[in-house]
Amino acid sequence: MRGMADKAAAATAPSRIRPLPSWLLGRAAARGRSLVADALAAHGMKMWHHVVLAAAEDLEPVAQADLGRAVALDPKDLVGILNDLQAESLIVRAPDPKDRRKNAVSVTAAGRRRLEECTAAGDRANAELLAPLGPDERGEFLDMLRRISGAGID
Repeated sequence: MRGMADKAAAATAPSRIRPLPSWLLGRAAARGRSLVADALAAHGMKMWHHVVLAAAEDLEPVAQADLGRAVALDPKDLVGILNDLQAESLIVRAPDPKDRRKNAVSVTAAGRRRLEECTAAGDRANAELLAPLGPDERGEFLDMLRRISGAGID
């Protein structure tokens, strides 16, 4: 059903708007977000929960405030997400060994398993997004996106 709505929105965009790269990228991004959100939901995860869990794994143990800055998330929103992740035993919060006044976030074994499942699901969703492109086109497309977005991959 959602695909039909996307096609309808594309068809009704003004003719001066449809060819704009910014509009096309926005449509592709919306479709990609939708595919990934659906894939993550099948594993009981929301997009921001996945982002926070992945960042916590990259940075662990990480002070809660540093984690929020790393993902550019408002502290009150981060606390809600961390509460959800902790309720599912995907992360633990403990006093930060560098500063006992702060909480440090670490990913549990269950969190690592969920992250692996969600990463695989996200990869499948992104493969679906890029399915109209051949293998060489996918690589070239991703290189172009990195250049225009300024988001290099470390």
